[in-house]
Amino acid sequence: MTYYLVSPDGKPPSIAPSLGRIKRGVGTSEASINGATDDGTTKAPYPYSTDTEPKNPTVLPREILGKFHFTFLIRHPRSSIPSYYRCTVPPLDKTTGFYNYTPSEAGYDEVRRVFDYLRSVGQIGPKIAGQASNDGQQISNGFTQGVEICVVDADDLLDNPSGVIEAYCRSVGIDYDPDMLKWNTEEDQQQAKDAFEKWPGFHEDVMDSAELKPREHEKKAKNVEDEDKEWVEKYGEKGAKIIRETVEANMEDYEYLKQFAIKV
Repeated sequence: MTYYLVSPDGKPPSIAPSLGRIKRGVGTSEASINGATDDGTTKAPYPYSTDTEPKNPTVLPREILGKFHFTFLIRHPRSSIPSYYRCTVPPLDKTTGFYNYTPSEAGYDEVRRVFDYLRSVGQIGPKIAGQASNDGQQISNGFTQGVEICVVDADDLLDNPSGVIEAYCRSVGIDYDPDMLKWNTEEDQQQAKDAFEKWPGFHEDVMDSAELKPREHEKKAKNVEDEDKEWVEKYGEKGAKIIRETVEANMEDYEYLKQFAIKV
């Protein structure tokens, strides 16, 4: 979701008018709403004609960002890209309501930029959750103190759900309970259904399950040729080409973030 907090299409960042403080007085005018200007005409909603904050890549002022405890969930592009692409083509697109795939929405670049910004201003770090240096001390990234850097990789979570969730809870200050990995009661199932009902087609695997267990077989990395062959069979030559290009475009950002992932 970080993708939606960052200025679109690589445009220079500016703070959303509805979230910035507007000083009123002599020489100031009312704030525009939804792109409306003082003369009654309209303009594109972005970029906003608001002040920017140095190095802040989001539309949120740092004052608001500072109210949140940020943690990050990442997934290998080889898994996430084809998974999302599948939701935008037949037959699943009729269920999801998503009929177009936009490679720029992969979001890795935006997550990395927000991640680095939060580190640079000391909101996260220098400690890295679940990692220690050779002398047993917590790894530091060289910036000022903040909450621990907490990054969860989806593959690590699927390999060791209890270990990763327990480490996550320890990092964010939540008491760990093994029942967190289960949603097998009628109440839990209803809560999950209510939470995901706006996103039909995206979370059926979760809805059809009752707990998070370690996967039975270790995930084996496929070579490029086998991946491309599988994607061509599922999505055709054009779809496979889009997936491969999007995967490669996001690998560097994923691998950068991966180095900070919780290790258990």
